[in-house]
Amino acid sequence: MQTIKLKTRYKSEMINITERVQEEVMKLGIRDGLCTVFSRHTTASIVFFENQDPKLQRDFLQTLNKIAPNDGNYTSNDINAAAHIKSSLCGQRVVLPVKNGQLFLGQWQGIFFCEFDGPREREYHIQVI
Repeated sequence: MQTIKLKTRYKSEMINITERVQEEVMKLGIRDGLCTVFSRHTTASIVFFENQDPKLQRDFLQTLNKIAPNDGNYTSNDINAAAHIKSSLCGQRVVLPVKNGQLFLGQWQGIFFCEFDGPREREYHIQVI
C-alpha cells in the first residue's frame, strides 16, 4: 500500500489526484487488477467526479454546503460537524479497475480528494491488487 501526503489550502476544496494515482499504479507494475484509493480522515473524502469543468467542482461544494452548512444548528458540540456529514455522504474510498497498467476511467472521470475541514496536512492510500 502506498501512502501519499498532501496539503490542502482551503476550508473546502477538491483536488484532482488522478495523475498521482496513475503514477503509483505504474510504479507497482500491476497490469490488470483493482485499485482502491482510500482516506482515513472523517472530514475528507475520495470521489469520482467530472474532470474537465472546474465550475462543476464549485457547484458540487456549494450544493454540499446547502445540505450541511458550516454554520448549521447541529446538536453536537463538534465545530466541524458539517465536515463530518459531507465526508459521510461522499465516502472515503473509490475502487476502479486497472487494465493494461492504466486506470480504467471514463473520458470525463477523475479521482478527487475532497477537503471539508481545511486547510490541513492530509494523506490518502492507494492499494492495487
